[in-house]
Amino acid sequence: MTLNDETEIVHSDMNADGTVKVYIETPDKKDGFHNMTCYLPTYEIKEINGYSDKQVEEFVEIIKSTAHLIMEFAKEGGFEHASGF
Repeated sequence: MTLNDETEIVHSDMNADGTVKVYIETPDKKDGFHNMTCYLPTYEIKEINGYSDKQVEEFVEIIKSTAHLIMEFAKEGGFEHASGF
């Protein structure tokens, strides 16, 4: 998923333990990139680089609102498989 500010949100395939790694990255002119990692289904946040607490909260809300799709796509092997295309 690409947001209006060029933030990219991508995810891994589902791991054997049922977890999915969600990676968020935003280009930044000064630092190169800001990034963070969130693990579903627990919403555990790790490796925050360059984001404010407010930005992290906003990204977690986006992830929460799309978690059911992320989990489905991760389990089924991507958009093409999960969506039936």
